[in-house]
Amino acid sequence: QVKNLTKQKILVAMSGGVDSSVTAALLMQQGHNIEGATIEMWRSDDPLFTGNSAPCSSSAVKDAQRVAKTLGITHHVIDFSEEFLAKVVDNFVEEYLQGRTPNPCVVCNREIKFGAFLEAADAVGADLVATGHYARITFDDSSGRYLLKKAKDAAKDQSYVLYSLSQEQLSRAIFPLGDFSKAEIRQLALDFDLPVAYKEESQDICFIPDNDYRRFLTQKTGKDIVPGPFLDTDGNVIGQHKGIPFYTVGQRKGLGLAL
Repeated sequence: QVKNLTKQKILVAMSGGVDSSVTAALLMQQGHNIEGATIEMWRSDDPLFTGNSAPCSSSAVKDAQRVAKTLGITHHVIDFSEEFLAKVVDNFVEEYLQGRTPNPCVVCNREIKFGAFLEAADAVGADLVATGHYARITFDDSSGRYLLKKAKDAAKDQSYVLYSLSQEQLSRAIFPLGDFSKAEIRQLALDFDLPVAYKEESQDICFIPDNDYRRFLTQKTGKDIVPGPFLDTDGNVIGQHKGIPFYTVGQRKGLGLAL
């Protein structure tokens, strides 16, 4: 990452996972003044998000706190539940109801992790924010702009969920993992003796841990999603669908059609 990172105060988003934990450890190793923060993204009274099924569950907070204690850094827990529900979850539901297929990670990064979280960084006097994303940022002298680039590890690259970040957001963000492979990060977690070194990573949408977005949409809206017919281009009924929000443009599998 081509930023002149002389010793600065950096607020690290710590999810309790391996990647964000190694991010904090690497920046500490480089001599920066590091504080960690875990974002709470759900209301404890919301029946959709209970116990360990909640996004950023209590177990994730505890893991982040254990890592912070190991590293000897201050750890904050920040409640962004209202912002997360309004800007990410409600947008997710509305997009599906309109027949579109959303990517909630794109919205979350823009609005929460590099939006509200930057305001939290300002509140603690941090110059920059860091996350465990696999991506890179460089500065292009000819255009005077920050450039978002893919990670070294193509299999782990996450630049595609960061594409909507503004120049201001990119100027204050750092991604220490962009030049590493996942295997190298796992080894670094062991080298740093982090308590989450063997923790598995989640691939699901964070607020739908069972990946059943149909159940989530039905529960969240409180409405019956109406089934109906599949038609061919001549208007002939060729099957039945379970409700338009449950499908996406171009979908070919899971339609129940032998065509």
